[in-house]
Amino acid sequence: MQCLRPLHHASTLSPAMAGLFHRRLRLRTALRWMSPLSTASPPAVVRTLPPGFSSGLLQTPRPVSCGVHCRELHAGEERPTPSPTAAPERRPFSRVTPEDMAFFSKIIPGRTITDPDILEASNVDWLKSVRGFSEVLLRPQTTEEVSQILGYCNSRNLAVSPQGGNTGLVGGSVPVYDEIILSTALMNNVLNFDSVSGILSCQAGCVLENLSLYLEDSDYIMPLDLGAKGSCHIGGNVATNAGGLRLLRYGSLRGTVLGLEVVLADGRVLDCLATLRKDNTGYDLKQLFIGSEGTLGVITAVTILCPRKPKAVNVAFLGCESFEQLLQTFQLCRGMLGEILSAFEFLDRECMRLLNTHLKLANPITDCPFYIVIETSGSNPTHDEEKLHQFLEEAMTSSQVIDGTVATEEAKIKALWSLRERVTEALTHDGFTYKYDISLPVERIYQLVTDMREHLGDRAKSVVGYGHVGDGNLHLNITSPTKDPDLLASIEPFVYEWTARFQGSISAEHGLGLKKRNYIYYSKASLAVALMGNIKIMLDPKGILNPYKTLPDDLQ
Repeated sequence: MQCLRPLHHASTLSPAMAGLFHRRLRLRTALRWMSPLSTASPPAVVRTLPPGFSSGLLQTPRPVSCGVHCRELHAGEERPTPSPTAAPERRPFSRVTPEDMAFFSKIIPGRTITDPDILEASNVDWLKSVRGFSEVLLRPQTTEEVSQILGYCNSRNLAVSPQGGNTGLVGGSVPVYDEIILSTALMNNVLNFDSVSGILSCQAGCVLENLSLYLEDSDYIMPLDLGAKGSCHIGGNVATNAGGLRLLRYGSLRGTVLGLEVVLADGRVLDCLATLRKDNTGYDLKQLFIGSEGTLGVITAVTILCPRKPKAVNVAFLGCESFEQLLQTFQLCRGMLGEILSAFEFLDRECMRLLNTHLKLANPITDCPFYIVIETSGSNPTHDEEKLHQFLEEAMTSSQVIDGTVATEEAKIKALWSLRERVTEALTHDGFTYKYDISLPVERIYQLVTDMREHLGDRAKSVVGYGHVGDGNLHLNITSPTKDPDLLASIEPFVYEWTARFQGSISAEHGLGLKKRNYIYYSKASLAVALMGNIKIMLDPKGILNPYKTLPDDLQ
C-alpha cells in the first residue's frame, strides 16, 4: 500500500478565470435564494430509520429536507413527507473555490471540465430520475492522478462522486448535490492479458463490450454480460457487483475478480491487483470494495478471470402456459443440458406487449403467458445440438413448453436475445417507471408480480416481471403515465415487506445507491448494518466518497 500526500501548490487562476468562477458562485447563490423551494431556515435532518431499528419494517418517514440542489425530475410540488428515497440535507462539505480549480487544472490539465453542457450528462442518471448539480467534472487517466485528487479533496473536505458509465438504476452514479464528479472514462487501457491462464488486467474505465471484443481475438470472453455492455465500465460493474446474463454459468464477480487496485479516500493506493486464483494470506480485502458502490474507495484497475470463448452457441426461445411449467422446464433444463447451460432467462406476456408496442419487435412464437430464453455454450456443436434437441423433445412431449424456436446463427441469436435485453428500453417508452431488483427463492419469483398487480389494481399502467431464473433474480417494473407519489406510496414499502417476508433481498444486482439506502434493514440485520458503518468510518472518516448512498441515513 502506497501513501501519497496531497500536493500543496500555491497555484492561482488568472484574474479573468477567477472573476468568471466567482460570478458563477454568486449566480448559483442568487438562484438558490430565488428558488421557490428554498427556505430561510431549512429544517434539520430527520432520520427516517432510528438507530435502534431492527423490526424489519420501515416506520412512516418524517419530513426530510432535500434542499434545492437535489430533487427527482418531474417531481411536481414539494410534499411534506417525501419517501425515504429522497435525499437528506446537504452535509457540511466544503464548496469548490478558484484555488481548488487551479489545483485540479495543474494535476490534470485540459481534463478539468466546467462546461455546463458536458456536465449535464454526468449530473443526470440513465433513467433521468435523479439529478445532481455538480459544476466540476474531473477526468484522470492514471491511478497517480486519482490518488492526488482524492488526497487533496480529503484535505479540503470536498465530496466526490465516482462515476463510470453512468448506467446505474438506483441513483448511485450521479452526484446528489454539488459533489465533484470523478470520471474513470479515460482510464480505459488494457494492462495485460495472459492467454494461458485467461487472466485479464485492465483499468477501471474499460467499457465491458470493448473488453469482450478485445478478448475475442484470443478466443476468450468476459465472464459477465449485461444489456448495458456498450456503455458500462468494468470498474462500475465491480463496484456494484453487477450480475447479468451469464451468472448461471460463470458465477458472480466475487468469484471471477482476482484482484483490485483501489484509491482510498485519503489518496493512499491499495494494491491488491493479484493474478493468482489461490491466495489464502490474511483477509481478502478486495471483497470489501466489490459491491461497495464507490463509498469505500475508487477502483482504478481490475484483474479478472475470463473463460474460453465457446465454439458452439445455441439459443432457444420457448413459451409456457404457467410459471409452474416454466419452473418445471428449468428443472428439466438443468438436468438434461448440464454443463452446457449458460443462461435461463424469462419475461412475461406484458413484457412482450411492450416490446411489440414500443419497439416493434415481433414475437417469433405463439402468444404465451411466459417466455424463456435458454442459451447453451460448449465446445462441440454436434454434441450440444443433440443435447438441446433431446431436451426440447422432452419439454414439448411433457407439455411443459407449448411452442418455441431455436437459433444457431449469430444474427438470429442476437435477435432472440434482444427480446430479453431490450425490455428495459421498452419500459422507458411506457411512462414513468418504478424499478425493483429483487432476489427471491426461485419458486417465489413471479408470485410477487401477481400479488403486486392485485395490490395496485388499476392504479398502475403496467406491472411486468422478467429476469434471471437461474439465480432467482426478478426485475419487477411498474409504470404510470407520469410520476405519481400516491402510486409510489402504494408500492413502497409493500414490495420490501413482501420480499422480507420470504427472506429475499431488496437488491439482487443493482445496488442500493440513493434510492434504496434507507430500505437496507429489510435485508440486513441491524448489527450487520452497524458494522458496515464502522468500516465506512475507518476507510473514509470524513465521508467524502459518494455521500448519501448505500448506507442508511441513521449511519451517515
